[in-house]
Parts: sequence; C-alpha cells; structure tokens
Amino acid sequence: MTKTIFIASAEPYAGKSVIALGLVNMLLAKTKKIGFFKPIISQQEPGQKDKHIEAIINYFSLPIAYEDTFAFSRQDVLQQTESENWGEMINTIISKFKKLEDAYDFTVIEGSDFLGDGVAFEFESNAAIAKNLGAPVLTIINGENKSTAQIINSAINVLRNFESREVQVLGIVANRVKAEQVDDVRELLRMQLPKDMMLTVIPWEKGLQSPTMREITEALGAKVLFGEQMLSSQVDNYVTGAMMLPNFLNHIKENVLIITPGDRGDIIIGALQANLSTNYPKVAGIVLTAGTIPEEPVIRLIEGLQTIIPIISVQQGTFGTTTAIGAIHPRITADNTKKIELAIGTFEKYVDMKMLDDKIITFQPEGITPHMFQYQLVKWAKSQKKHIVLPEGNDDRILKAAARLIAQNVVDLTILGDPTEVAAAVKRLGLDLDLNAVKIINPAQSEYYEQFVETLYELRKNKNVNMEMARDLMTDVSYFGTMMVYKGLADGMVSGAVHTTQHTIRPALQFIKTKPGVSIVSSIFFMCLPDRVAIFGDCAVNPNPTASQLADIAISSAQSSARFGIEPRVAMLSYSSGTSGEGEDVERVQEATAIVKQRAPELKVEGPIQYDAAVDPVVGNQKLPNSEVAGRASVLIFPDLNTGNNTYKAVQRETGALAIGPMLQGLNKPINDLSRGCTVDDIFNTVVITAIQCQQE
Repeated sequence: MTKTIFIASAEPYAGKSVIALGLVNMLLAKTKKIGFFKPIISQQEPGQKDKHIEAIINYFSLPIAYEDTFAFSRQDVLQQTESENWGEMINTIISKFKKLEDAYDFTVIEGSDFLGDGVAFEFESNAAIAKNLGAPVLTIINGENKSTAQIINSAINVLRNFESREVQVLGIVANRVKAEQVDDVRELLRMQLPKDMMLTVIPWEKGLQSPTMREITEALGAKVLFGEQMLSSQVDNYVTGAMMLPNFLNHIKENVLIITPGDRGDIIIGALQANLSTNYPKVAGIVLTAGTIPEEPVIRLIEGLQTIIPIISVQQGTFGTTTAIGAIHPRITADNTKKIELAIGTFEKYVDMKMLDDKIITFQPEGITPHMFQYQLVKWAKSQKKHIVLPEGNDDRILKAAARLIAQNVVDLTILGDPTEVAAAVKRLGLDLDLNAVKIINPAQSEYYEQFVETLYELRKNKNVNMEMARDLMTDVSYFGTMMVYKGLADGMVSGAVHTTQHTIRPALQFIKTKPGVSIVSSIFFMCLPDRVAIFGDCAVNPNPTASQLADIAISSAQSSARFGIEPRVAMLSYSSGTSGEGEDVERVQEATAIVKQRAPELKVEGPIQYDAAVDPVVGNQKLPNSEVAGRASVLIFPDLNTGNNTYKAVQRETGALAIGPMLQGLNKPINDLSRGCTVDDIFNTVVITAIQCQQE
C-alpha cells in the first residue's frame, strides 16, 4: 500500500506515457487531489516545456504549476554528474517531491526518457531516485522488434536490477508486443514472476505509434503551404509518388502520407481527388520534396477547394525525406486528445486495474468529483453494452461523438442518414470511425420501413392518422428512431442536435408513453461542480408545473439520483425558506412538498427552501436548523422552467461546471433530448447516461 508510484523503463520509447495517462485517469476516479512529478525532463531547448507533462496537466486540468512538476533538465543532470554533485541533486529532487506529496492524496512519478547520450547512467539514476523517494516501481518493457525470449529476458533482468538495489517492483508491463506473441509472453512471464506481482502485456497499437502531420512538419522543419488547420491528422502509412498516376492510385492506403516532388502536379491533383472520392481511403497529407512547389495553375486549383489536406514543403530530396519520416518517434501531446483517449482506453483494456487498485490506493475519497462521476458513468455503460440510435447522422457533431463512443467501446450504435453522405462526412472530417462497426440506415429505404409504417398506423389510427400520414411520418428520423426503440431494435435514442425538444419528444409521447404512475415527462441535468455533482430539475421540459406535477418531478429526480450513485436529498426551491414568505408560488411549492412526503415518505425532502439555504451549510443551519436537507441538498427542484433553465445556465457559465443532460425521465423507454447548441462532449455524455438508463430498464 502506497501513496506514490514510479513509472520507469529501461530503454527508450517503451511507452511510459500510456501508463502515466491511464494511471492518472484511474486515480482521478478516486479523488481529485492527484500530483504528477517527473524528476528529470528531456528539455531540448531553454524555455521549452516537456510535452508529456503538458499533456497530463492540460488534459486532466491538474492544478499544478508546471515548474513544480520537475526538478532538473536532462542536460543539468549530465553536467552535474560530471561535477560529482549527484548527492545534492537527489536532495533537491526529494525536496521538490515532498512538497507535492504533502499537498496531494497520491503522486504519480515518471522516470526519464533515455534519449541521447548518457543512457547507461539513466537506469541507475531512475533506480536511485525511486529508492530515495521510497516509491515502488511499475516498470515498462519495450517489446517492439523483439523476440519472445528477448522480452522475457529484458523483464527478468530489469526486475533483478531493481531488486538488487532494494527497490520494490509492483508490476511489469510488456508494451508494444506483437499480437501473435502476447499469449506466450504473458504465460512465460507469469511462470517466472512472483504470484503477487502485477503483469500486463499490451499488444502493439498502430494508432499510438503513428505520427501526426504536425509532428512530421516539426521533425522535417517543413513549411506549411495548405491545410494548417488539419495538421492533427494521423499518418498510418506513407508512399512515394514517383510513378504514373493510375499506378500510384493503387498504392493509396488509409491515412496515407504522399511524398512527391512539388512539380508532380498530376500526383498532387490525383491525391486531392482521391481524398474527396468515397472509393478511395483518406489521404492524411502531402510532402513536397526538393524545395519545389506546384505551378501557379495547380496552386489556384488547390486554393479553390473546400477541403484541403495538409500540404507541406521541404528542402530535402525524396529519399532523404522518406528516411527521416521513417525515423520519427511519435509523442502524445496536449493538442492530440484523440491519441490521449486511445492511450487511456488501451490502459483500461489491458491493465488489471483491480489488482493495481488494491496495491496502491490508500485513501478514501471525500464526496464525488466531476471526473469521478464521468469515469463511473463510462464504466457503468461499458459493463453492459446497449444499442443507441442517433437519428441526426447529417450533423458533424453526432459523427464526431459516434467515433469516440465506438473507439472507447461504450455502446453499439445505429446512425440514421444516407450511407453515402455519412461516409463522405466521416472522410471529410478525418474521423477514425469504422463504418462497419455501426449501422447506418436511411429510413425511407430501410427494410423496416413498411413494418414501421404499419405499426404507427395501428397505434395512431384512433388519433386520425391514416396510412398516407403514417408513411410520411415514418420518413422523419425522430419517428423512425423512436419506433426502433419501441420495437426493441434499439435500447434508447438520443436526438435534438438539429431538432427542437418538441420534435424529439413528440413521437415518444405518442407511442413510447409514460411509465405507470408517472403523470409527466420531465428532465434533469447532472451539474458537475468543482467538488460535487448535483441534480437540477426540471430545466428543459415543463414551463409551469402544477403542485402535483412538481411532486412527480421531485420523486422522479430523486429516483434518478439514486440510480446514478448520488444520495438524494431533495430541496424544493422557492424564494422563501420554511414559513418566511407568502404567495401563490410559495404555496404551490409547499403543496408539492407535502405530496412528495405523502407519496415517498422514505425521501429526505425540504421545501420551500431558497437556493443558498439548500446548498450552503452555514446558511442552511441558520434558516432551517433541524433539516436533514438544508445545506446538503443534492437534488434541487426548481418551481418552473424559467427559473430552472436560467439557473443551470448561469451556474454552468459562471462556475465552469459541466452540465450533463438533459436526461428525460418518466418515459417507458429511454429517449433523450440534446440542446441544439450541444458540443461533442455533450452528445458523448448524453449517450452514456442513456445507455445506463437502458440497463436500468
């Protein structure tokens, strides 16, 4: 049991960043007070920041000053070593680390990077630092381009070297292992390692080893001619464009980088057209070699295109450029969230997190932070995968969210839209979305269309819906998606990015209908505040609920709160606390509170109560000293939509809180509405909570 861990490798490019990112993410699901420390950074130039530290701090919004995350640059260490000042350096490292250790529940330490001169000294320094900091080690073995025997020998040698220096090793991670070697490496290592030592074998992951166009541009010292906004594109393959165009086109693979002299206008135009064509894979970019650029007519043609891939120019020849690109070792940087999320997903897929958790977690979290809540939501959703339909396949945000959901294996998806248009949009956006992993359905051309029309007609014929109207309605994506849920072809639906709330909810009210005993469909937001998660309802659906409806909203919200792991303490909000005020609005809240107590006597509920008295312990104790809810409310019920909608937006904007929702409650099956101003994160989170609702159904 420990409150720190040292991530170390015995060679360059072992993939420590994957473990560091995954570990910090895992720990933040337990507490918000996580520190990160890298005693020696691989600073290349004065003033240049360590890219991995930046990625960790920025992605997780860790409240640590950059200068507190390290002690020395690598150059400092090599110079000090020559002066035999190693003892003083260790004291400085210990001093800086102790400041972090005292301030945080847990601190992740990352060893140095084994780059350049002095590699022989590097292992010794990492072992010495780990020993002096009293930090157990999680050591990473690089399995790339190694035989099974070489990987086993590396792991055992590193283990013995650490143990001979009296450094505790918690576990060994064999990373970047060929898929066909994974089982043998795991079995052979397990036989030779202590039974209580954690063992992880991670196969080679192409997405983590592929550089971006930005990394290639920086490594080559290239000039960007076009497509600067798309430099985050990932390069999985590269090909030299030196043959005739028809033959060249046969060599285009997914996310390919084309290396060609700038005077090959035919190759350049052919590559741009191939990127636009649905019959060819996505082109990541073009490198123009030998300092040549296209002629003026070609430049003019490129400038007139709506979608321009990155085109960069270098002075080197084609052969030298190709060799330089092949030697690039990609990094996980702060601006590449796609790669960061892939790294975290890889960690969660292959690391025995339960065993690691048991070995290192020594603290009990207080309350629930937004990161803990989101981490738990995704974990719940993955535990029992559900099938969600997204009707708005014509919206870029939907497709971007879909790519994340599929990449993280959160849900199964059906997207409604024209398959050709969806495929073209995925390519245009440069998304890593496997269209074989999702269903894409055009409602009017679907095999389900006639069946759905007949069902809608039977359900609504008593409401004056004839067969022609049913046919027309079933071409509407909201009706088609809702019918998929009704018929059990999907477990839930998320819509509203380009449709109004009424457009999204109307079909659900017509044939999904409300649960028995529930009189009204309402909504809640999960408000992820800096130190806790609160439930706000109803902030999206009902303008002026009656006392009975307000009670329904409160009970439904309390039930939703409990289902999502938040103890419900319900505050029925008003401009009055207790008996301090009068008026029709106060009386309606009083009546609603009485109904809640009658219908759900087990609930902790208080009302009328003002917002400050509901959430501030000092004010709550002053105004309602004997209340179980005052000052500790977790479910806040607003008296009307005007108050609720404005309040959640004010809290969101002024505090930076994350608002997840709205989540609709009261329907027989999960249908959820998005705001038309929603972000990709909003869509991702709403699909996750919809999937969890489906599990509960």
